[in-house]
Amino acid sequence: MGSPTTYADVVGALRAAGCVFAEDEADLIVAAAQTPRRLAAMVRDRSSGLPLEQVLGWAEFCGLRIVVRPGVFVPRRRTEWLAAEAIVLASRVARRRPVVLDLCCGAGALASAVGAAVDAEVHAADVEPAAVECARLNLDGRGRVYEGDLFQPLPRSLRGRVDVLVANVPYVPTDEIALLPAEARLHEPRVTLDGGVDGLDVARRVAEAAPAWLAPGGSLLIETSERQVPTATGVLEAVGLTVRVSVCDELEATVVVGSAAETA
Repeated sequence: MGSPTTYADVVGALRAAGCVFAEDEADLIVAAAQTPRRLAAMVRDRSSGLPLEQVLGWAEFCGLRIVVRPGVFVPRRRTEWLAAEAIVLASRVARRRPVVLDLCCGAGALASAVGAAVDAEVHAADVEPAAVECARLNLDGRGRVYEGDLFQPLPRSLRGRVDVLVANVPYVPTDEIALLPAEARLHEPRVTLDGGVDGLDVARRVAEAAPAWLAPGGSLLIETSERQVPTATGVLEAVGLTVRVSVCDELEATVVVGSAAETA
């Protein structure tokens, strides 16, 4: 097939490339393409396997359009459960404006969602420069974004002040990376996916340092898989946090929440 010129051409090209929801994707691509040349390029990129969100330049997350560029982790719908839990906790901080920290922030979807729902002091950090650039666009001055490994780039003034620490850490075991869909495996940085032998290497690093950064009564929230819950719970309990597990069957999402004592 040559360059697509009609809606039917776009649907046909996407269907031929194996896109299950070809019509839905065609609607979005046709709406976003401003010229025939741009339309052809977008269809070509999507047909080659580039994630739809990276083709469009945005992902929908908690009702927001999150800027997502090629090479940046695409926020998953299941992570909206992590955002929902963080919003509830942030909204319960009554003594002052809550401080929210989004580690491994990627495009800043969690920080953006919490900041849109709660009047909070928002901070975010990621090790990937492309992700940091997207996060700064998405927060658009409503929070500070730092480039570096986990807590390393954060200002010392945040220590002991964080009320809600969300960390959508990579949690796919190394041996299971090859089983991921090609869209993720080939088009998202491996550092955003690979969680080590049992998938919890980065979660351990976050948990070990978190108590020093949490405010009294502050909470650390980590997304994980259902089968990793026992180990993840032990990781958070080992650093002195009180743990609960929150599950959303509809989104197939699991969040482990560890809370610090109310008094330091």
